[in-house]
Amino acid sequence: MNLIAAVDKNWGIGKNNQLLVRIPMDQKFFRETTTGKVVVMGRKTLESFPNGLPLKNRTNIVLTHNPGFRAKGALVVHSLEELREKLSEYDSNDIYVIGGESIYRQLLDECDTAHITKINYAYDADAYFPDLDARPEWRITADSEEQTYFDLEFFFYKYEKVK
Repeated sequence: MNLIAAVDKNWGIGKNNQLLVRIPMDQKFFRETTTGKVVVMGRKTLESFPNGLPLKNRTNIVLTHNPGFRAKGALVVHSLEELREKLSEYDSNDIYVIGGESIYRQLLDECDTAHITKINYAYDADAYFPDLDARPEWRITADSEEQTYFDLEFFFYKYEKVK
């Protein structure tokens, strides 16, 4: 399974259920990487999308503890066990965990690849991605040249879990 996220210097990913910044090149990378695939998210992440609608051209799976939650165009599961059962129907290489913080933390150990856009700036964040640099089992296996968006510098990294 894969993780995909844009993080700041402190591994921040969001504030008040919104992304810290929108970088067109990062959004394009996200779209190209996940289109036609399975995306796994929490309810709050789904609700942060335009009109609270699932992402087009993807299988959207939402994990929530709210038993009454429904989302048109998305599969809704209510436990990690139910999520694992649903995900077993798909090739794990085609599954992307897309947030938020609690979903990343719950599924990190089950993933072996992380696509991280690292932004060279520290935002005021209230949600964080696990710091892969501090985890010896994760290694950077690919990186990009420095990218810029106005005055922001950022890099695309691929982390892989050491077997």
